[in-house]
Amino acid sequence: MATDIRDTAHVVEAAAVMRLLPARPRLLALGEPTHGEDTLLDLRNELFRQLVEQEGYRTVTLESDCMMGLVVDDYVTSGAGTLDEVMERGISHGWGTFTANRELVRWMRAYNVRADNDGRPASERLRFAGFDGPLEITHAASPRQALTALHGYLSTRVDADLLPCTADTLDRLLGTDDRWTNPAAMMDPSQSTGQSAEAGQLRLLADDMVALLDQQTPHLLVTTSRDDWDRTRLYGRTATGLLRYHHWMADTSPARMTRLVGLRDQMMAHNLLALAERGPALVNAHNSHLQRARSSMRMGGMPLEWWSAGALVSAQLGEEYAFVATALGTIRHQGVDTPPPDTVEGLLYALPEDRRVIDAPRLAAALGDTRPAPRVSPWFGYAPLDPARLAESDGIVFVKDVPQS
Repeated sequence: MATDIRDTAHVVEAAAVMRLLPARPRLLALGEPTHGEDTLLDLRNELFRQLVEQEGYRTVTLESDCMMGLVVDDYVTSGAGTLDEVMERGISHGWGTFTANRELVRWMRAYNVRADNDGRPASERLRFAGFDGPLEITHAASPRQALTALHGYLSTRVDADLLPCTADTLDRLLGTDDRWTNPAAMMDPSQSTGQSAEAGQLRLLADDMVALLDQQTPHLLVTTSRDDWDRTRLYGRTATGLLRYHHWMADTSPARMTRLVGLRDQMMAHNLLALAERGPALVNAHNSHLQRARSSMRMGGMPLEWWSAGALVSAQLGEEYAFVATALGTIRHQGVDTPPPDTVEGLLYALPEDRRVIDAPRLAAALGDTRPAPRVSPWFGYAPLDPARLAESDGIVFVKDVPQS
């Protein structure tokens, strides 16, 4: 069996990843089992550089706020702002401080400028996107930015009589932003404004504006750039998604948290599908958001299960979506030591190389009926591979040891 397992392992490079797939997918997703480890992020950067240069991928999207990501996209495409400003205002969850994320954005801008300082043609430029909703563990953003941007775009391009409301009406219904961002609402539904009369009106208005945007597409594509139209579609998705999320934050049923985690991944999926329409994109996020299988976690002692963004996208795109998980042997500074030899990570840890690309379906076939034991991580921040789900990913990037960051 050891020989069979060795036969599934390849050098970590873009070409090895592509050989796992029947054709170049529109969305190529590289998962990670934990956040913030420089070793994994540096490896991601190198793979993404190769995939851009060798396979023609032109969009990079991360598990970050989709609205904030517009700041990064403006920087890498046109040089707007400074790198310091962009990393502070353009990447959420505090991940703009990660050195590897900064280097990724710096490289994307440099790629677009080229050595001769004569910028690449628009069709060849790299684009950046966040595909997460404007959501944090502690709160959800106000829908103000998305709603007002959507209304502003429509108000200058379509007959005023077609608009469902004025900007003043939106402002009145929105009220102060702290009504929406109150962190107490995450644990106490009664603190949420999501099922107030004003929020209900805003949901209807947002739906009407998105419908109007869709109805006016032929006119809008003639009178505005496709980039502006695409960006406004993002505003519409974000506004309706946030209002839906806030509505269920005010829910008091036992299904509340399951709905919320499912809604987050649904927003992610909608953003990924929109990026796939634009062209081939590279995706990086936690394995749990990108896997084809049903995701699960425990929150406040309660087990939650929901369909991940990857599962939702895969259901629509089929082979146009590919998922490569990442797995680790050790993260000793987090108490994650050498994996037991009867786990998937333990079997891969026994291979001589420090990092390899694994053909996951072939590995599952090589193991046959001998299913490895599930690994249990002593640290909540690392999610081990599920041995029962090996064949549901297209590949695995295995890193034997992660040094302390």
